[in-house]
Amino acid sequence: MVQIFSSKKTLACAIVALSVTPALAFPASYSSLGGLSDLELRELMPKLKPVIPPAPPGPLAFTGAKLVDDKKHPWQRQGKDDIRGTCPGLNTLASHGYLPRDGVATPEQIIKAVQEGFNMENRLARFTTYAAHLLDGNPITDLLSIGQKTRRTGPDPPSPAIVGGISNHGTFEGDASMTRGDAFDGDNHSFNQTLFDQFKDFSDRFGGGFYNLTVAAELRFQRIQQSIATNPEFSLFGLRHLTAYAEATFPATFFVDGRRTAPGEAGHLDMTSAESFFKGMRYPKGFFRPAAPVGTENVPAIFTAHPVQPGKNVGGVNTFTVDESLGSILDGCTFYTQFVNTTIRGLYPNPTGVLRRNLNLNLKFFYESSGAGEECPQVFPYGRD
Repeated sequence: MVQIFSSKKTLACAIVALSVTPALAFPASYSSLGGLSDLELRELMPKLKPVIPPAPPGPLAFTGAKLVDDKKHPWQRQGKDDIRGTCPGLNTLASHGYLPRDGVATPEQIIKAVQEGFNMENRLARFTTYAAHLLDGNPITDLLSIGQKTRRTGPDPPSPAIVGGISNHGTFEGDASMTRGDAFDGDNHSFNQTLFDQFKDFSDRFGGGFYNLTVAAELRFQRIQQSIATNPEFSLFGLRHLTAYAEATFPATFFVDGRRTAPGEAGHLDMTSAESFFKGMRYPKGFFRPAAPVGTENVPAIFTAHPVQPGKNVGGVNTFTVDESLGSILDGCTFYTQFVNTTIRGLYPNPTGVLRRNLNLNLKFFYESSGAGEECPQVFPYGRD
């Protein structure tokens, strides 16, 4: 069993192992190349500056609570060309300058930022980053967008086209988010006030006005049931089955001031702070990060409260059907194997040259961060060299 996916150490972050939005004919330097034909890749490769992906950074030297809303990282309003996405934590890090403020970063920058700004445990930081990068990043340039950007294309009239980013539905981003709508409803990346009002309502009903792990379990189940009943294309499939539960713990672990909780414990998030992160994309004034590195230790409690097996609607709303073919929260080794051999191999069936080299390096970093042992050996879809 892959250690990070075991019942005690489950994955955290939002990914759906399905399809990918086609890239533009002339993509940005951070746009995914997944799904392009061999001919398209041959035409685009000379336009991209190749980078050899460096080894990921290790843990922080100091891992205690500390002020992160500091003078070196002042909040700045999002510029007209800056990119933001579905993850309030990454949005906040970009708005405070822990990440490049334009929202485009290397995996190395993201791993450092989530550790420095939120005290995310190193292996979890590496795992989520490389999963996102393999799905939605550019392996050649080693760049990844934390959201998506709309450009106008075509002659007359212009039509919108989505450029890169982890907000692309069906790759990293998934259904049943707590504060973003499903892609089927038309907008999966903007802050949704109606869903945030539900977030606050559940915090009142189950947490005495605070968001905690009890609230997280109830709200996670509610959002899954809502999507099953309203989204005919709802999917809780593959990695999204794991990350849907993990992301529900984030507000109670990463967004609570580190001076208010004991090291390693989840806390109680007040609604003013919640709105600052989810809507304002900024730290509450004088915010301290958690008092110890945060991993996935709280995820099992969220899942076991209302367990839902992996699957998807197959014939319209309310047709949820269990499908464990891409693994599950209880079968991490199958997830890892299918993620690489089915999902990534589907995006890049025949890579060559620099693309193949960089994919192999990123797949190596991804595997090493999973905590897999001999019972779940690394797979090599493009060979070992």
